[in-house]
Amino acid sequence: MWKKIKIILEMIKFEHTIFALPFAFLGAIMGSLVEEGSMPSLSEWLWITLAMVGARSSAMALNRAIDSEIDGANPRTKTRAIPAKLINRGEVYLFIAASLALLFVSAYQLNALSVKLLPLAVFFLVIYSYTKRFTYLCHIVLGITIAIAPLGGWVGATGTLSQEAFLLFFGVLFWTAGFDVIYATQDAEYDKSHGLYSIPSAFGIGNGLVIARLLHAASFIAFITLGVVSGMGWIYYLGVLISGAIMVYEHSLVKPHDLSKLDVAFFTMNGILSVVMFIFSIGDLLL
Repeated sequence: MWKKIKIILEMIKFEHTIFALPFAFLGAIMGSLVEEGSMPSLSEWLWITLAMVGARSSAMALNRAIDSEIDGANPRTKTRAIPAKLINRGEVYLFIAASLALLFVSAYQLNALSVKLLPLAVFFLVIYSYTKRFTYLCHIVLGITIAIAPLGGWVGATGTLSQEAFLLFFGVLFWTAGFDVIYATQDAEYDKSHGLYSIPSAFGIGNGLVIARLLHAASFIAFITLGVVSGMGWIYYLGVLISGAIMVYEHSLVKPHDLSKLDVAFFTMNGILSVVMFIFSIGDLLL
């Protein structure tokens, strides 16, 4: 059993939860301080964290199960656990059920609004994996799915929503969509030849990278606007500027005819950015 769980955790890249978890915590802390003038309780910390783990684990496992045939035909992904027959779909679906159960229990332990919004969150967790079959806006849907993390953190800690919460939501949405467009450049030709949709396959790698820059510019603007609306100080803006510089550097690593540094741009830079935004935002709020 432990061997199977280890395979699943590797399959879903469990360690990449770092992309969204800092923003979920930021949503919880910012929401609590803005709405209530206090930090989230230990109970809220626990259930928000478990909800995030359940949501991301179920979403990634669903993606791998739903896309297993596509992955098996793609030379880049054919060694993933399901196509390589390291694990079967039944075992993955059992893991998905357990992860969704963790999400449901966590939401019910938080507040009424968390429960009311739960079906919407689950809808996006499931629908994302199908969108590449019919729209090149799949990157935006992924952005919405990931951006539910800070929105969920805000709701989980406060039981309310505000314009600040939605500005944080849009900042994460555009950031995620931008780096997903960059990531999709490596499969542009495969997607185009197999009837799959993505911005790089629809508009070309060069134009796709331009669109990714525009999405990241929109993310930067959303984070700046969030600071203005919520009355943040210079520490927060310094974090946003550093995050903007990280996005610029990320784009400098990827060229239309040279994708050799894509993993660094995608995994390393985005992991650093989410942590930077969390540390500087919380530092500003506390000081």
